[in-house]
Amino acid sequence: MTPPSVPQIEYQPEPAPVDDRVPVTVLTGFLGSGKTTLVNRILTEQHGKRIAVIENEFGEVGVDQELVIGAEEEIFEMNNGCICCTVRGDLIRILGNLMKRRDRFDAILIETTGLADPGPVAQTFFVDDEMQARLRLDAIVTMVDAGHIDQHLGVEREAKEQIAFADVILLNKTDLVDAQRLDDLERRIRGLNSAARVHRTQQAAVDLDHILDVGGFDLSRALEVDPAFMEPEYPFEVVSLYELPMGSYELVLDPGPDPTMNVLLGALERADAAAVDERLMERVLAFSDEAFWVRSGEGIAPGRGLHRLTLAPEPMRFTVMVDPGGVFGLYTEHRPDEYGLRLVGPDGPVEPVDRLEYAPQHQHDREIGSVGINVPGEVDADRFQEWMRVLLREKGTDIFRSKGIVAVKGDPNRFVFQGVHMLFGGTADRPWGEGERHSSMVFIGRNLDREALVSGFTACLA
Repeated sequence: MTPPSVPQIEYQPEPAPVDDRVPVTVLTGFLGSGKTTLVNRILTEQHGKRIAVIENEFGEVGVDQELVIGAEEEIFEMNNGCICCTVRGDLIRILGNLMKRRDRFDAILIETTGLADPGPVAQTFFVDDEMQARLRLDAIVTMVDAGHIDQHLGVEREAKEQIAFADVILLNKTDLVDAQRLDDLERRIRGLNSAARVHRTQQAAVDLDHILDVGGFDLSRALEVDPAFMEPEYPFEVVSLYELPMGSYELVLDPGPDPTMNVLLGALERADAAAVDERLMERVLAFSDEAFWVRSGEGIAPGRGLHRLTLAPEPMRFTVMVDPGGVFGLYTEHRPDEYGLRLVGPDGPVEPVDRLEYAPQHQHDREIGSVGINVPGEVDADRFQEWMRVLLREKGTDIFRSKGIVAVKGDPNRFVFQGVHMLFGGTADRPWGEGERHSSMVFIGRNLDREALVSGFTACLA
């Protein structure tokens, strides 16, 4: 369901009051991922939580008839304190009926079918004013079948989109694969969604505190729990540190998965991680600048900016002139081992003194991914509002999720926003305090243009 227009952003001058709305969790996952097992656990185990469970087909859960009051009722009270509803009608109507029994539960879990796009369910909590006033979308939880997800990701669009929408991912059935494959799967998952929290499970056994009332849409709370929660997926994956005397070198690359490779060679004060971190945001923004196209035999200059290397089916050689010598960081869009990347000096190969990884190792998926932006400073409210309005109007279909914290010029409070496709909501949060004002956000979706997103946002800076 897509609205005809994008809502305007309203900046509230005061922090929002304590949120006493009912938290709602949307549970999704491809066929066979273990959703039914998890719902059965919630409906039958004595966990002490009062949860209303809305699921697609009552028979699908397979709960014994003794657990329900009557099979003809839409709302059933379970023996462990939960309530179960079959989705036989409109979701908003069912939620409305549930809220008439608000004193009998503390949270709601909505299970979708294995082939469902969770987007329309999530949008319910943005487009209906009454639901938005009484309920809050807490998180989208996606279950992944570790034993079979590989075959689905390459074929089924829904499998990718369910992962991309998620705030929390349960990598289930971990007993069916070995440790190496689990690590590979998690890297691939993080390639589709770098912002979600991942938990490994067997038989859908998970602490309910990991999936209920977790604040997946509450960025302030998420950041308090995990300060690195909004850590962006950087446009470079590896920084190789070199100590180079003045002279001429060659950067050699073998054929790899891409026909081009973006690289940046920048001077550093010293060869350690702290020196890289000091210049990190400068390098991130440099990757959003227009690149210099470089062919084999042409040169790469330290400090010149972003270079886009044109690659071919045979080894490529690029000249690197260093004058004066010093410590340098080679920022590469992909991992050096994917291209056999090496630096060769007058006396032979030059080994880096260290290599720092800034993005998880993953299989490259050209269709779905995430773009993180983390920029110091303040934004102009009008420019930011107009940018988001145009962005969501033109690209909202492909932006599954967006969320972030923005420092607005003239506003002492943090502005927190989140969205699903073209739907967008935001509110003032707590004051910034004495720390540096900055903006952090993440966009997750299909065919995202990193350079356009970064340049579009930086144009909003005051």
